[in-house]
Amino acid sequence: MMNRVVLVGRLTRDPELRYTPSGVAVATFTLAVNRNFTNQQGEREADFINCVVWRRPAENVANFLKKGSLAGVDGRLQTRSYEDQTGRRVYVTEVVADSVQFLEPKSGTSGASANPNFMGGSQGGSSNPFGGGSYDQNRNNQGHTNFDDDPFANDGQTIDISDDDLPF
Repeated sequence: MMNRVVLVGRLTRDPELRYTPSGVAVATFTLAVNRNFTNQQGEREADFINCVVWRRPAENVANFLKKGSLAGVDGRLQTRSYEDQTGRRVYVTEVVADSVQFLEPKSGTSGASANPNFMGGSQGGSSNPFGGGSYDQNRNNQGHTNFDDDPFANDGQTIDISDDDLPF
């Protein structure tokens, strides 16, 4: 059986961080995900999907994302029910996130174009707590750039590779 959900959208409000009685962090947020088509009036509609993330990723979501932030969620769909204060049965469907990717720099929510060096996902700008070093073309203390460390960067030299070396 398979239960996999992958979403990309914007947060509709700031994440809510809470802790269980045993001290486990849990964050909830709602992701607005655009549909691929427009309605009869030519407007693009969106689905508003409730998401839950646990433990350290929950704390990271609460610390680094806010209303309007672009995020990618990978997880599973879960349904649950409970009785509210009036005794009525309430059913909830939500995405339990295994991972949340921060898809734009922390400095703004206008998209990756705000920083041309931002690579998104876990490539590692300073706004991504999961990433490695930053992709910064400014000189560092050793006198060379992080760009120089990239073996796939175009440094003006031709690449000698045969078709047999390509995986496709």
